[in-house]
Amino acid sequence: MRVIESNAALPEELRGAVIAIGNFDGMHRGHQKLLDEARVLAEASGKPWGVLTFEPHPRSFFKPTEPVFRLTPKPLKLRLIRALGASFTVVQEFDADLSNLEAADFVVRHLVERLGVSHVVTGYDFHFGKGRRGSPAALVQFGQQQGFGVTIVDQVTDEGDAHSPFSSSSIRSALSHGHVEQASHELGYHWTVEGMVVHGDRRGRTIGFPTLNIIVEKGVEPFRGIYAVRVREADVPDAPVWQGAGYFGDRPTFETGRTFLEVYLIGFDGDLYGRTMLVELVSLVRPDRRFEFDQRSCRADEEGLHGSRGEASPTRRQQSADRLSAGPAAGAGQALIGLFGLGRRIE
Repeated sequence: MRVIESNAALPEELRGAVIAIGNFDGMHRGHQKLLDEARVLAEASGKPWGVLTFEPHPRSFFKPTEPVFRLTPKPLKLRLIRALGASFTVVQEFDADLSNLEAADFVVRHLVERLGVSHVVTGYDFHFGKGRRGSPAALVQFGQQQGFGVTIVDQVTDEGDAHSPFSSSSIRSALSHGHVEQASHELGYHWTVEGMVVHGDRRGRTIGFPTLNIIVEKGVEPFRGIYAVRVREADVPDAPVWQGAGYFGDRPTFETGRTFLEVYLIGFDGDLYGRTMLVELVSLVRPDRRFEFDQRSCRADEEGLHGSRGEASPTRRQQSADRLSAGPAAGAGQALIGLFGLGRRIE
């Protein structure tokens, strides 16, 4: 997939494409429906299709001192878009110039002159232009005036009795309360953290449980506790997938006062410093708590995840295996059923 940054010129062969527009934080099942609509339209018309998205998140621009809980920061968002089959993504910088651009000027400057769109697909709640005065209905009118088609995708809801809508805010809320399975259901894949492995305090090695310390963006604040995770190295084709335990929190046992993601990989003993990893949260094992951090307590958590080697009962071992291998809930979308081999693979 080609990535066109900010105001870089669009290659001529991509002009006239079908474009899906949105922030797409989380790339949840509603977003997937929208991108799939763009794909279908493009295939029917024999045109390429791509995505127009915005960085940083508009909320970060307007309130820079208030970190946003980004479900999918830019690198991970691009991975997901690529996995869904887009030919290209235009990443438009959300800055003062864009925020002050009137809706009509946005359409002419970015959609018509720069991208030369043939068709635009966006959501029912998409607003654009200064003061968010551009509405989906206004976009349809602009399309009629400028000669491009517009498809507005209605709100996508759960198939259950409640017909709850899929939304980034509800997924953030689910993760903040430790409801990992609910978040996976709405996302259509397990929520994933992408980050570089950095040196920690090496306490894990002193008690026989070496861990990976992962840098995460400010504002990423899921429920603090121990999670069953799946991990693999990003940007490495056919990279092995490890099962393990991930800890999100401020490390109350060692009183470091930092919020971070620390991961222990079952059966792995190697050097991954400086490498970018994808960590997939499968389920919550237990909340964060202060305890005597030693080999015995670590072993208890490992047994809770995977069963102690040869010591756990068959029933407990099967429950642990189910926890680590389970995909998102049934009906969780068709395109991104798990990042690590349960559906389309994210490379």
